[in-house]
Amino acid sequence: MKVFVLPTGYLETDAAGIVAGESGPIRLPVLCFLLQTPEHNLLFDTGCHPDAMRGYWSKKITHSFRLVQTEAERLENRLAACGLRPADIDTVVLSHMHFDHTGGLYLFPGAQVYAPRADFAAAQVRVRIHPDPFTHGGYCKADLDLAQNDYTLLDADTELFPGVEVVQLPGHTPGLMGLVVHLAGGVVLLPQDCVYTAANYGPPVRRTGSTANWEDYHASIDKLRALQARYHAKIIFAHDWAQAQTLQCAPDFYA
Repeated sequence: MKVFVLPTGYLETDAAGIVAGESGPIRLPVLCFLLQTPEHNLLFDTGCHPDAMRGYWSKKITHSFRLVQTEAERLENRLAACGLRPADIDTVVLSHMHFDHTGGLYLFPGAQVYAPRADFAAAQVRVRIHPDPFTHGGYCKADLDLAQNDYTLLDADTELFPGVEVVQLPGHTPGLMGLVVHLAGGVVLLPQDCVYTAANYGPPVRRTGSTANWEDYHASIDKLRALQARYHAKIIFAHDWAQAQTLQCAPDFYA
């Protein structure tokens, strides 16, 4: 099995909303991950929609986050660097339903899509009941309006394929899923927004400005720390700019 890191641009925002006690501008890489097994091409998260800053996102989102993305960083072009077309992706796993994770869903209408049940429900309620996009928080209605062929909603830890485990890590949102990937060279943990950066992970844990439930947030980070200790695993953080500069990125891979 191989894991390809797909950088799809970065977000500019205020550090105070990302790591408690910080201030000033911060860059957040937007990372997707391609997992290739003998039978499957699995994509973990789909990044931001390429028209995000051209009216696709609500003014609420663009007021807080600015997407910077080159043509080469578009998700379909990152996949092309790995020799794949969007149609070659048979499985999409969404860590949660926020705008920087669901923006590329439109590329994969034929894929089997897995999402966390609690956050899928929370997102749908938020964008359906409240017509004003300003109230939708981190959810983008246009992403959630997409008709996928097949959604499977998960609310428990699950072995998706041999060597690929979904783990439930709620807190940042009502439901959030990470992946535990068992490679020949060791275990890789992909917690996504369970913990934004190494600074959040600590110890000590530092909070963020976007959390649905603080008790779940801390419990999920404790769970992640236990997984790291159990497997002596490498953690790739969702939005850590410094770490992202050190990663092997596609077309290179971890195996």
